[in-house]
Amino acid sequence: MFCSSFQIPIPSVPAFQPSTPIPERLEAVQRYIRELQYNHTGTQFFEIKKSRPLTGLMDLAKEMTKEALPIKCLEAVILGIYLTNNMTTLDRFPISFKTHFSGNYFRHIVLGVNFGGRYGALGISRREELMYKAPVFRTLSELIFDFEEAYRRCWHTLKKVKLGHCVSHDPHSVEQIEWKHSILDLDKLTREDFRKELERHARDMRLKIGKGTGPPSPTKDRKKDVSSPQRGQASPHRRNSRGDRRPSGEKKPADSKAMPDLNGYQIRV
Repeated sequence: MFCSSFQIPIPSVPAFQPSTPIPERLEAVQRYIRELQYNHTGTQFFEIKKSRPLTGLMDLAKEMTKEALPIKCLEAVILGIYLTNNMTTLDRFPISFKTHFSGNYFRHIVLGVNFGGRYGALGISRREELMYKAPVFRTLSELIFDFEEAYRRCWHTLKKVKLGHCVSHDPHSVEQIEWKHSILDLDKLTREDFRKELERHARDMRLKIGKGTGPPSPTKDRKKDVSSPQRGQASPHRRNSRGDRRPSGEKKPADSKAMPDLNGYQIRV
């Protein structure tokens, strides 16, 4: 009887020496994300509730590394946060895109990064040009415009950009990720206004980190807060940030978006 076994190699989680430069670490993290491969099956292997505290999302990311299953863009963002938590000089923040093509709307998300005043991104996509960006862009607007041009080459029109605030480096934080601090509708903004809003958001992130209102954030040692924080119990950072949202963007609906918006990420480029 002929018997054979074929084992699919499992990607190794990147490990770094203390002396490894941050740009090289980011390249290794992106290689690992790419080696997991994009999930074309139509089945979501990991349920991500964006309203969960960071500690719960980091537990899920750890599970992703053990299962080594194909992922989509939202899972890649969570994994990117997990794999860069020890890079304390690196700022991480979510960037979401909504585009239009052939009568349909598509959504995509990447993890924006800022190291030494240079912006880049980590992520996964069907399109090579819509995921990893080395941290070489001098401003946030240059990074976003590069994504916009990449979409244009795919015949997509960029309609909205949603920018979150910096994510804590504490894997035990009970803070929720702020996914949509600024919501920029390109149909309502001139090109120059769009650029100004992007740079205003970048300035806001720098100010919050400088004032100590960004990372790190509360940990799950506060036993009452291990589950998702109640709206009335949000941290000072979240309370302040609601009032700071850009007037040129849309207002976030109060209730419906508290549910996980996985459906918006089922079909994307």
